[in-house]
Amino acid sequence: MPFHVLLVEDDAEIAEFVAQGLREEGLLVTSTSDGYAGRDALESSSWDLVILDWWLPGADGLTLLRRFRESGGITPVLFLTARDAVAQRVEGLNAGADDYLCKPFAFDELLARVQALLRRTPRDQFAWRFDDLVLDLSVNRAERAGHVLPLTTREQALLHYFLRYPNEILSRMRLYEHVWQEQFDGLSNTLEVHVMELRRKMEAHGPRLIQTVRGTGYVLGNPEAKQE
Repeated sequence: MPFHVLLVEDDAEIAEFVAQGLREEGLLVTSTSDGYAGRDALESSSWDLVILDWWLPGADGLTLLRRFRESGGITPVLFLTARDAVAQRVEGLNAGADDYLCKPFAFDELLARVQALLRRTPRDQFAWRFDDLVLDLSVNRAERAGHVLPLTTREQALLHYFLRYPNEILSRMRLYEHVWQEQFDGLSNTLEVHVMELRRKMEAHGPRLIQTVRGTGYVLGNPEAKQE
């Protein structure tokens, strides 16, 4: 299931352990290692789940959480921290955390909590729409004008990323690094092949929606329609 998780954790070993484990379960994971980068990620993108450490360089996790909730953020947040006193757990939950897991922890328990939070999220939050295109992540189903699109897992993840940023020009590097979770080397044509196949399936039921921006990347829709 290509849900997108933001992981804000400054311990490199823990971050790699958690990110790798979640990716093996089919989740897309973006990892940041300090409070400032975490804040920017929270404010610039939408997420299906946030895993947040309390102690972070820069802004701490509690401050980030409070600011996120005060700004109207509704994404589930799991606190992952060594702070295990009852009063601290209560403080984190009162600040808007949906769950709390103390370090050290077993990955199986973390995964169970992540899956429980995703199941609790209203189904509508997982439905992404643009024009006559619908992607419902709760049942892994994409449709165009009422016709089911037989997408592969990677094509669905690519479409999901386009739907997160409609009318925004997305560079090849950005698409590749977020969807494939790998560094872009500029030589592979993997992205182009997947975009071509995604277009073929979508355009069987309507006009082109994913446009090529010469020398830059791609856009779902019209870049001039993007609202600042």
